[in-house]
Amino acid sequence: MYRKLRYGVALTVALFSLTAQAELQATLDALEPGASFELPAEQLSPLVIRVADVSVSCQAGTVIDGGGQGNAVEIQAERVTLSGCEVRNWGGDLNELDAGIFVGREAKGAVVENNRLQGPAFGIWLDATPDVTVRDNRIRGDASIRSQDRGNGIHLFNTTGALIEGNDIRETRDAIYIETANNNIIRDNEMSDLRYGIHYMYSMNNLLEGNVTRRTRTGYALMQSKRLRVLNNRSVNDANYGILMNFITQSEVRGNVVTGVSQGRSAGVAIDGAEGKAVFIYNSLYNTFEGNVFADSDIGIHLTAGSEDNEVFGNAFVNNQRQVKYVATRTQDWSKGDRGNFWSDYLGWDRNQDGIGDVPYEPNDNVDRLLWKYPEARVLMFSPAVDTLRWVQDAFPVVKSAGVVDSHPLMRLPAVLQTEIR
Repeated sequence: MYRKLRYGVALTVALFSLTAQAELQATLDALEPGASFELPAEQLSPLVIRVADVSVSCQAGTVIDGGGQGNAVEIQAERVTLSGCEVRNWGGDLNELDAGIFVGREAKGAVVENNRLQGPAFGIWLDATPDVTVRDNRIRGDASIRSQDRGNGIHLFNTTGALIEGNDIRETRDAIYIETANNNIIRDNEMSDLRYGIHYMYSMNNLLEGNVTRRTRTGYALMQSKRLRVLNNRSVNDANYGILMNFITQSEVRGNVVTGVSQGRSAGVAIDGAEGKAVFIYNSLYNTFEGNVFADSDIGIHLTAGSEDNEVFGNAFVNNQRQVKYVATRTQDWSKGDRGNFWSDYLGWDRNQDGIGDVPYEPNDNVDRLLWKYPEARVLMFSPAVDTLRWVQDAFPVVKSAGVVDSHPLMRLPAVLQTEIR
């Protein structure tokens, strides 16, 4: 008798909950354009917003629970605002694009702000949504899942005119993934404990400004894109790469600070022979690097695979174990006009006190190449034999290999950069 009573009570509660959820969804569907609606302070099942020009917010105790499958919230109308909600436990199927908040392509001008999300797949998915704003959200992935099996914090697919700012994203796969998405602004986001902080693929005319990455495997992975403006971002203690550029053209990289990129690691284990690179440039041409700080890393900058015809001037390379790694068929001069870069290991002089070194800086001569090929020879770095090799290549330039030369090295760190490395 007791079991039957308990079963009956549970069934009644479940039916009441379903009825209440259906009534809540019906209320959302009946909103008039321009209306504001506050969701009740209780645990709710997945919801869909289908009415344009409405504002939906949550009380302090509101929780939207996805029930472990599908999307927790879907926005399917123009100019919808969703704010102040806690969203959790949506589905984990990456192939089905399960997301905490799924913003459909019909939701032009949607605003998603001040929400708190935690779940296994994508946090916020923007599905070709134009002119959307995603602001000041807190997004957490499921740390119990392998990072490659998690979703991205914010995923832009074929999205134009988006503003992604002020979000705090941790323990997802990538924090912000931009795929075939043009004319977007990504700024002032904080990202940590990820595979990639920001990941660009096949995108053009994007602004990436004022973001911070920490403890990622790669801070900023910029791939197969053009006309990016990468301004005033920070990479702090990332592994492998601070900034990685793969087939990037006609882009600006200015005012960024990359520090403490250490030896590459996989699953927390050091990879034998791997090096942490503040910036790695692969098959990327016609870009401008100005006013950046690359400091305290295994390698300051590594170029390869035809990464030529880039302008590199006014930067600071400070206390990297190796400032430059570059192998190419022709020499590149990293100065513009009479302005080169600051190198913390430059040993030249400045007789006329104009702030420009009197002798060029050559960070990757034949001796450097020898040490790249045979790392064990580094024990001879300051020996008479190495000094003799350097003298020979200076005395007989015909034996010198093509590489990087800074014809006008800066004697002092530019004032605007001095505070950046303290």
